[in-house]
Amino acid sequence: MNNIQSICIFCGSNFGNDPEYRRAARDLGKFLADRGISLVYGGGKAGLMGEIADAVLRNQGRVIGIIPEFLRKKELAHEGISELFITDTMHARKAKMHELADGYIALPGGYGTYEEIFEALSWLQIGMHKKPIGLFNVNGFFDPLIRMLEHTVEKGFAKPENLELLITAGDAATLFRRMERFEPRLVHKWHDPGKGELRQIGPWTWNVAAFSPG
Repeated sequence: MNNIQSICIFCGSNFGNDPEYRRAARDLGKFLADRGISLVYGGGKAGLMGEIADAVLRNQGRVIGIIPEFLRKKELAHEGISELFITDTMHARKAKMHELADGYIALPGGYGTYEEIFEALSWLQIGMHKKPIGLFNVNGFFDPLIRMLEHTVEKGFAKPENLELLITAGDAATLFRRMERFEPRLVHKWHDPGKGELRQIGPWTWNVAAFSPG
């Protein structure tokens, strides 16, 4: 069982056009506060970012925001949260999120949300961390993304086992239950590496010849 004391939430700085997205953000925020799980997020007060932060605060939970200085005004930094970190760069922002969080969840969002969740997923795939990653699939928002990942496996650019690295559910309780039980099954990432000397590095056996020039 994973002991999740803090969770990093990636989500939109807009609300989207389905009121269920806002409801889900509020429900997740209350769920976190009731469970005593700290919210780690991008530090804004607009859109779903602000919605979930406010829900945690209304229910006496702890909210930690991380925002780069150049986005502080653009994303309207939330000054009423428990703790706000100001970073110099986006890279420093994400590094701080990773440092503080025991897992990740994506709510509906835009390009930034996709970029953040895929970075966490790719890091898990290559063994840089073992933290659970969840998609809060509100009203099927992430269904096209899940199909794209399945298509990626079908076309040979990922292993079938890598689909298990991403946990999905349409409600907070089910998602967290699955994340708490998550055990990453890391497999060798590359297909058909060829013949040559085998060397064990981390969770995989690498084929040295396949990565040698010439």
